[in-house]
Amino acid sequence: MEQLINYLLQFGQLNQQQIDLIKSKAAIKTIKKDQYYHEAGKISRAVIFLTEGVMRVCYYNNKGDEITKYFFDENHFIADINSLNLAIPSVEYVQAVTDCQYIVLSKNVLEELSMTIIGWDAIVAKITAKGMIDKVNRISPMMAHDAKERYLSFLANFPALANRIPLSYLASYLGITQSSLSRIRRDIRG
Repeated sequence: MEQLINYLLQFGQLNQQQIDLIKSKAAIKTIKKDQYYHEAGKISRAVIFLTEGVMRVCYYNNKGDEITKYFFDENHFIADINSLNLAIPSVEYVQAVTDCQYIVLSKNVLEELSMTIIGWDAIVAKITAKGMIDKVNRISPMMAHDAKERYLSFLANFPALANRIPLSYLASYLGITQSSLSRIRRDIRG
């Protein structure tokens, strides 16, 4: 729970009473590798904060191919904001890449914290803005580079993730085949 509180404190101030309230409303949960936390077609009813492990967001394209959009590791919030706020079915899956532990803040809890903690909405807005910037920074370089550059960029930006995720997921994220990724990796090792 301290990971969550320390993260929140980077974006605003909370007194001990407010911290205790957040702790009392949050739930710690675990999920096993390869299990889905959330599935497309369902309405998101919570935000999670990843404390251990790696998760990925993926979807199926119109050909039925599974496409990995993002990876998240420790100290990141994961939420389908559109599904949560608009109560519409999600179009993406959230899957545990490794065994994971996370903290859940349900929609009801988020609304209660919003009404109870002065400054909560400002903290949430800052975290959401950071998430959007991170998302753009992840996607933009991917569009402009060839496969080798995308892989090298991934290694530079997410060095801790490279050895924690299966090659098939990484290839999907990079928009290349697994055999192409294997060839690129061989070429780099020289």
